[in-house]
Amino acid sequence: MSVARFWRKQPQRYNLEGTRCETCGRVFFPPRTFCPDCRRDGKIVEHRFTGTGTVVTHTVIRTASEQFDAQTPYVLAIVQLDEGPRLTAQVICAPEEVSIGMLVKKAFRRIGAESASGPLYYGTKFVPVE
Repeated sequence: MSVARFWRKQPQRYNLEGTRCETCGRVFFPPRTFCPDCRRDGKIVEHRFTGTGTVVTHTVIRTASEQFDAQTPYVLAIVQLDEGPRLTAQVICAPEEVSIGMLVKKAFRRIGAESASGPLYYGTKFVPVE
């Protein structure tokens, strides 16, 4: 399997897909194979998140590794999805525009490249809700 195809086969990376326990209603991102509350009684099913959420906290990365140096400065935040789970993601906006409590929505964006002529990697980032 090629590298690009390997990344496409990971739905949580591209579509914010997680899991939900049908027994208690808890949702999980990244996906889990069992519910820590219900254990064996829980029935886990796939769940696609709406992709909207709120910035819980954030930081501005001004000095990054070589792979992300061209993107600096950029905003890295903990986003709480409307369904509950929190995840760390980049927020695409000017550093002075981000704030705690800001509403965001998912956006499909380029994350990086293997090399100058290698395959590109895409994934979920967030943008402010206008």
